[in-house]
Amino acid sequence: MFESLQAVPADPILGLSIAYKNDENPSKVDLGVGVYKTETGETPILKSVALAQRQRIETETTKTYIGSAGDAGFNDKLAKLVFGEGNPVLARQCTVSTPGGTGALRMAAEFIKRCNPGATIWVTDPTWANHNALFNAAGIQVKSYRYFDKDNSSVDFAGMMDALQSVPKGDVVLLHACCHNPSGADLNQAQWLAFAELAKEKGFTPLIDMAYQGFGDGLDEDAFGPRTLAATLPEFLLTTSGSKNFGLYRERIGALTLVGENSTRVAILSSVIQNVARCIYSMPPAHGAAIIDIVLGSTELTELWKTELAEMRGRIHELRSLLVDKLHARQGKKDFSFITKQYGMFSFLGISKEQVHRLKDEFSVYMVDSSRMNVAGINHSNVDYLADAITKVL
Repeated sequence: MFESLQAVPADPILGLSIAYKNDENPSKVDLGVGVYKTETGETPILKSVALAQRQRIETETTKTYIGSAGDAGFNDKLAKLVFGEGNPVLARQCTVSTPGGTGALRMAAEFIKRCNPGATIWVTDPTWANHNALFNAAGIQVKSYRYFDKDNSSVDFAGMMDALQSVPKGDVVLLHACCHNPSGADLNQAQWLAFAELAKEKGFTPLIDMAYQGFGDGLDEDAFGPRTLAATLPEFLLTTSGSKNFGLYRERIGALTLVGENSTRVAILSSVIQNVARCIYSMPPAHGAAIIDIVLGSTELTELWKTELAEMRGRIHELRSLLVDKLHARQGKKDFSFITKQYGMFSFLGISKEQVHRLKDEFSVYMVDSSRMNVAGINHSNVDYLADAITKVL
């Protein structure tokens, strides 16, 4: 049975990690893997999470199954975190816990296939590298639409809206809620309003991927897109992740939220999506969901978490400005100010594949070929070396 298989090429980002680990240059810089890092290069356990985890261990009484929908407390609190307390949409949505944001996306794909087996999912050009693979693996066709203007390093909103005019009714349009990965270029509020109206007019269904709530402008600000869709459309899908804003990368906790026209419809959606879960992994992991439930269920821990999240967000904004200042002090060939106008951990540096390879081969600076860099990999100890290296390859 196994003899016909051929080795699958390693994921390019994971391959970068291996190369970086084996590099003996003491000045090496890792801008590849998309995890948050501190000034010392560590991915920390948040204090709020550590306190919640301790409470979880001390109070947990069973390891029995929690059901296909997952932790009810987590599902409820996460929906309120996204949509806001008292939002009417809370009465016409169902949320299920999933194994990470990636699991939520795969669940969304399987659910879409149940609704409309012939649907196409339209993703931004560019988008997170794993989107295409996830949807293709579920047997769904994927196409892309214009999103990023490389020449101006910003959203090509006119091109995006023009491209979406031709998306058929019944297809699905994926859009990042905030902190677009890999470009860092986000829609503004007026653009979100226009997108919502277009979805309503054309009849396509938005799938919003919200992996970085709180990493852009703030928890409420970053949720403007989903909240706008909730006020405009009868239905859409939303995937979320606890990996970044709670630092729970290893716990693999995410969620899929389905917004329906009314509570009767949502009851049907809930039964279907739980059946989808049952057919894939049966029951979701409990630990990460329980930690988030404890944090968001405690006023003290919630405030501590919000403070820690604001510190991470502020550090990323500071690093963006710092790198731009260092680059502009060294050269005048290229304007890098676009980096300060983007959000989240990622930006395209806007250099060629050949220049990216020179950074790796000559200076041990690691980023993917597209020049997408993880801004959180920069710190005050390596920023001068990094700026020198980038300047030399321009």
